Amino acid sequence: MSGRLPKYKQIQEELRYQIQQDVYQVGDLLPSENEMCAHYGITRTTARKALEELQREGYIMRRHGKGSVVVERRNSLGLLTVKGFSDVAGKAVRNIMVAKPHVASWDTSFVFTPSPTEEAGDCYRFTRIRCVEDDAVLVEVSWLDCGLVPGFDKQEFVNGSFFKTLSQCYLIEVLGSEQELQAISAQGTIADLLGIPVGSPILYIAVRYLTNKSGYYIYSKLYCNTSKYSIGNRFLSK
Repeated sequence: MSGRLPKYKQIQEELRYQIQQDVYQVGDLLPSENEMCAHYGITRTTARKALEELQREGYIMRRHGKGSVVVERRNSLGLLTVKGFSDVAGKAVRNIMVAKPHVASWDTSFVFTPSPTEEAGDCYRFTRIRCVEDDAVLVEVSWLDCGLVPGFDKQEFVNGSFFKTLSQCYLIEVLGSEQELQAISAQGTIADLLGIPVGSPILYIAVRYLTNKSGYYIYSKLYCNTSKYSIGNRFLSK
């Protein structure tokens, strides 16, 4: 831990790194304030502030009488998840990679245009389908600057998760997103990938994800078939 940072910040960064590396996984309890005081030789105030910062960042939820529980950051940040019947029926959500990550040019027609610095270089691009059992619910086309993710085109996603791969392998964290939504008709390849007739109504979402790296963004086009399953945000209090 760096001695240049306040003690609570040092502990926060150490615990965050352990969560990123799955030392503590979703559902696990972090050490209690008393345990942290004994381990690090700190006061309860310092321990409490480190945990409060982790909760603010969306890594944990502090629950009265139970402790600090590691949570899924997508939920904490209000990022898009497949919802609806899958929530109550326990159906498996799975991803199908249609086009693996590969070096490509930027999509400059996208509503969230890349910065001149980003556009000067190449990006990695990939396409995948989010399915609930046999139903294709969402087609995702994403791209990101090659600069901070060397070898991304050869990197297997950790547990099938794009965000977890960024976190564990590149220490890039998604902090939130900007979104624009539009009702459109499914055409061509998108209709085929969703398995619906051409002209069927779908929800189109343009997303720019904000990260902990200054000026570094992730861009996605999401095509959602919401006839059976909804696509939603879930915000947890911080």
